[in-house]
Amino acid sequence: MHRRQTTNLKPGSGSNTWRVVDAAGIPLGRLASEVAIVLMGKHRPDYTAHVHCGENVVVTNAEKVELTGRKAIHRLKMRYTEYPGGLKTQTYGQVREADPETLVKDAVRRMLPKNRLSRIMLQSLHVVKGSAHPHANHKPKELKVS
Repeated sequence: MHRRQTTNLKPGSGSNTWRVVDAAGIPLGRLASEVAIVLMGKHRPDYTAHVHCGENVVVTNAEKVELTGRKAIHRLKMRYTEYPGGLKTQTYGQVREADPETLVKDAVRRMLPKNRLSRIMLQSLHVVKGSAHPHANHKPKELKVS
């Protein structure tokens, strides 16, 4: 009779592998959820909740991410300037044109756990406009988003 051994990673023993995903034509929410799973490390059999065991992810073509339905017109990104009457709003379509990296990064950030470890996971996310990225020397593997 064999007992199954549970694998718990120690802090600092996570892998240093890289993944690249092309965001062109992929819905924003589906992209964000798949990337968040890889950043957390939940796709690995040795996933440990209290240790950063995820991979580095490079998202290319952020300006071509798809917003389904009427989200580009009706969804709003809001921020407050801390001054009276300082509520600034932009539609998701305006944000995608002006700063698509922020749009993708915010969507992924909201799908990560709400704890201190999520800040470390978010540092492993690299979002770029266009298809060329500066992390090609890491030889990233392709991440398929269905």
